Amino acid sequence: MKKEELRKKFKEQRLKLDQDKIDDLSLEIANRALKLPIWEYNYYHIFLSISEQKEVNTEYLLHILQGKDKDVIIPKADAQSGKLINFLLTDQTVIKKNRWNIPEPQGGIEIPNQKLDVVFIPLLAFDKTGHRVGYGKGFYDKFLSSCKTDVIKIGLSFFEAIEEINGVFSGDIPLDYCVTPEKIYDFG
Repeated sequence: MKKEELRKKFKEQRLKLDQDKIDDLSLEIANRALKLPIWEYNYYHIFLSISEQKEVNTEYLLHILQGKDKDVIIPKADAQSGKLINFLLTDQTVIKKNRWNIPEPQGGIEIPNQKLDVVFIPLLAFDKTGHRVGYGKGFYDKFLSSCKTDVIKIGLSFFEAIEEINGVFSGDIPLDYCVTPEKIYDFG
């Protein structure tokens, strides 16, 4: 399927999930993520979930990261440039929803993309080669292209991989892993 069709199909599938199911599946994803070979690093970038879009609830992963005393970095989207600006999450970080209901930091200590070791990535669908479909704005592809080459890219999905995404282009950056409630996909 093409990206546009997949985007529509998986948005519809997510919207059918109730909050209890989202929480259960998100907790399973977080617990499964503990089996990834990533926990020796320091700087972890994680998105804050858009509850209205019924995204994977990243609070569980956030608690794991904080419990392991990791530096947690959260993004803020700059609509003008199409880039993500990343800030260290601290006890003083003020978070507000933007016009798309994305929870974002309202400033703080900016962290350069080159410093990041691991990035958890939102997505709607992904295929067996590690390509993903997001919301179509290109924020994460731009962001990932500015990270160090060995940054570990991890998708989070309620659903399993599809066979193939049609319409992948050279600017699409594939995942290293994708974690679902059922398994970890390793694209390495």
